Amino acid sequence: MLSRGLYVPGVTDYLSAEISTSKQKKFNLVTFVDTPGLVDGDMIYPFDVNCAITWLGEQADLIFVFFDPMGQALCKRTLNIVERLSEKCGDKLMFYLSKADEAGKETDRQRVMMQIVQELCRRPGLNKCGFEMPTIYIPNPQKPSRCVNQIDGVCQTIEKTINQAVQKTLDQLEKDCDLICSTIHGRLEQDRADVTYSRSVRLHSFLCGAVGVFLPVLFILSFIVSTFSKEQLGEMLGEGAALTFTIFTGVVLYFWEWIPEDGQVVFVIVFGAFCYLLLLLAKHFAGKRVKTLSKKEKRVMTDYRDYIQDIVKTKKGKLYEWYLQQCAAEYDL
Repeated sequence: MLSRGLYVPGVTDYLSAEISTSKQKKFNLVTFVDTPGLVDGDMIYPFDVNCAITWLGEQADLIFVFFDPMGQALCKRTLNIVERLSEKCGDKLMFYLSKADEAGKETDRQRVMMQIVQELCRRPGLNKCGFEMPTIYIPNPQKPSRCVNQIDGVCQTIEKTINQAVQKTLDQLEKDCDLICSTIHGRLEQDRADVTYSRSVRLHSFLCGAVGVFLPVLFILSFIVSTFSKEQLGEMLGEGAALTFTIFTGVVLYFWEWIPEDGQVVFVIVFGAFCYLLLLLAKHFAGKRVKTLSKKEKRVMTDYRDYIQDIVKTKKGKLYEWYLQQCAAEYDL
């Protein structure tokens, strides 16, 4: 069983590991997980063995089921878990007759295989078309056998799965690179829109606030300035500023004189409400500004995008070659 990871409560306490440094047949890219043999009866395991094997099967790339011609591994508990695995991940499930050289003569081996197939076909979840069960065994020079050994096919299946996993990973790398680049591009585009929007609401906030403050101040100053003569204003403010104040205050006083006396109070109330509304609008626009990226943040995001686009993504082919070279045996180089 090729597995990517392991976490099932209770299982980790009963794990043992063996490491091989061989690089033949991409051996260092494979993690084999040998699950315990299951027997019927009152055998109690120290953890939920069915849950553990099912979980491992879901994580694995391949699931090998070995039938021993001696015991035949046809106990109910074994077939139950095999049927459960077939329902959840049947495309990864492969059956083999192990120790096939110990099954006796060819007729004996055929009888054993027929018995296993019949037992499997009784299970609805395992009764499938195109059922295959290659015979495999470890050759013994001291004990030659005429039994066909298809163990090389197992190695080819593993190598094919590794190549597919590597290619799938690199394809996913390319997709992830495109996703990251498009996400960064979208974020930068959104930031440009946010900057434009923030400038617009900032301008609206400034104009409303400025007008809301300027109008009442001008209105009050008009009456104050009207109490001074032009000579007094010139001495206090200078001729240029005095002239400007005189023009503005003159306009305000001119319109003020057009208002009937009995309507002046109402005008002041309406005018004050209008200025207050302008200040509220200024506060409203100020609150609608959105946070934008700083120059440093935009520079970092741009650098990330360029690095991923120009460096990481373009190395896909080289990564594939490098990855396979790491597992190549010396005689393959």
